[in-house]
Amino acid sequence: MRLPLTVRAVIFAVMAPGTVAVVIPFVILQIERGTSMDVGATRFAGLVLLAAGAVVAAWCFVDFIRAGRGTPAPWDAPTRLVTRGLYRYVRNPMYVSIVTALVGESLLFRSAWLLAYAAGVWIVFHLMVRLYEEPTLERQFGASYEAYRAEVPRWIPTPPGWRRWSAP
Repeated sequence: MRLPLTVRAVIFAVMAPGTVAVVIPFVILQIERGTSMDVGATRFAGLVLLAAGAVVAAWCFVDFIRAGRGTPAPWDAPTRLVTRGLYRYVRNPMYVSIVTALVGESLLFRSAWLLAYAAGVWIVFHLMVRLYEEPTLERQFGASYEAYRAEVPRWIPTPPGWRRWSAP
């Protein structure tokens, strides 16, 4: 028996983003055992970034289920190209949200190690997108993905009316 789509998406959320944004940062903080960045009261801006990242990730999961008829898991990917919701502004809002949450955690816990980890995660995401996801989406969705890619930026969220450059 195959689990419902929503259940499969929640399982993946716990496995992948949960590990990247919760488990590994927790381990880093346990190893670090102390603060390493003096960010003053700015550390509480980390709560805003952390909350924004979590909300955006959840929104993206819902769009993958409703519009894409799949999950973010590569083995259970959407069967339709998702271009609605936050995907109108940036092609990779889920990755942006995870890195945003990690930056928020680094500020909140004043951890230079978490900030370095966030940078490393972004590099891995960028390579994954460039080397695996974009070629896969191009093969799967063809011209519709090409048009979407030409219109919507990869990393920097931009309202459609403000776009003045070709999205990479």
